[in-house]
Amino acid sequence: MALNKKPVNGMKDIMPEEMQIRDYVMGVIRETYGKFGFTPIETPCMENIGNLSSKQGGENEKLIFKILKRGAQLDLETASTEADVVDFGMRYDLTVPLVRYYANHANELPSPFKALQMGNVWRADRPQKGRYRQFMQCDIDILGEESNLAEIELILATTTTLGNLGFKDFEIRINDRRILKAMAAYSGFGEEDYDNIFITLDKMDKIGIEGVERELTEAGYDSGNVDRYLALFKEMNASGDTLAFIEEKMTGFLDEAVKAGFREIIESVNATKGDCFKLVFDPTLVRGMSYYTGTIFEIAMPELGASCGGGGRYDKMVGRFTGKDVPACGFSIGFERIILILMESGFKVPNQSKKVAYLIEKGVSGEALCAIIAEAQKERQSGAQVLVARMNKNKKFQKEQLTAEGYDEFRQFYKENLKN
Repeated sequence: MALNKKPVNGMKDIMPEEMQIRDYVMGVIRETYGKFGFTPIETPCMENIGNLSSKQGGENEKLIFKILKRGAQLDLETASTEADVVDFGMRYDLTVPLVRYYANHANELPSPFKALQMGNVWRADRPQKGRYRQFMQCDIDILGEESNLAEIELILATTTTLGNLGFKDFEIRINDRRILKAMAAYSGFGEEDYDNIFITLDKMDKIGIEGVERELTEAGYDSGNVDRYLALFKEMNASGDTLAFIEEKMTGFLDEAVKAGFREIIESVNATKGDCFKLVFDPTLVRGMSYYTGTIFEIAMPELGASCGGGGRYDKMVGRFTGKDVPACGFSIGFERIILILMESGFKVPNQSKKVAYLIEKGVSGEALCAIIAEAQKERQSGAQVLVARMNKNKKFQKEQLTAEGYDEFRQFYKENLKN
């Protein structure tokens, strides 16, 4: 029986053209974030299953690829619970591994610590366009900075990176989990209901305010509370200044320091940003992770019609490992979706060096071959990228393929010419 040549469902082989774009994008990301003082780190692809199942990863915890114990530790005959057979899991994001990393190495790291992580993560999700079971994430995080400087730096670093990749006219949507909680409290909901209410609110862009009302009512919430809650969104849309409306309406429910800090983030970013994006206050923005404690943000790309990254503040996560809370905030770029947009738009990697293909006819050997390779080596030393390959029978198709890979100069060496 022949082996299966196709990749596992939800994962993919990456062809050379896409790999070039991915390498280029990763290079731009590293260079740009480096200018903002972020330090590259790396964490293992596996984590202890207890870390991944700590009820901080939201819906992603349902999508963990779990790993069986190995060797004598795995006893299927006596196993009665999942814990008897599973001890590790593939990471589903980069935040939980980062927090474990920081908790383990805090005494060796500067404070605040500005981390850059790029790596694959795994989710047992339903594959679809732009969504895979193995995919690259790109995160920047600041740990140990309690002020709004963390949010400001993260937003500016991320938007500068997207601008350097050629994106423009996108939005950074921003909200705060404390604003969400204040609005729910103002409406009369109990704190135990917040998570479920926010899950429904997060669907407003898909089901509309009528759909949100229907779901909350069908869930059994008091109709008076639901009416008061949804009236907030209707009134703020009509107000012309949603932030000022919320600041006034939430008096007594939202700490004044939270109001001032949130406005400071918006004003500071708007005062220093370029013209490639807009910063938009969105009171319906929720973000799915339950570990967020304050500011949250999301990238909205017009080319995609969907989110292309996001993040927020998660001040309570480190304390789960150490018993002592550390302020933390992060922003993740939707790497795979960015690659998808670039591929579909026909993006070509800018030529950073001359690319030359030496095509040598079969039969060229000995001193003639050595001379050709020596010439290629000289060109490489001068900064060119030189491919040395044997000439195919179908030279036209071979050159077309190499042209698609960015080779713009061809030098062809024939046996008969070299004899002369």
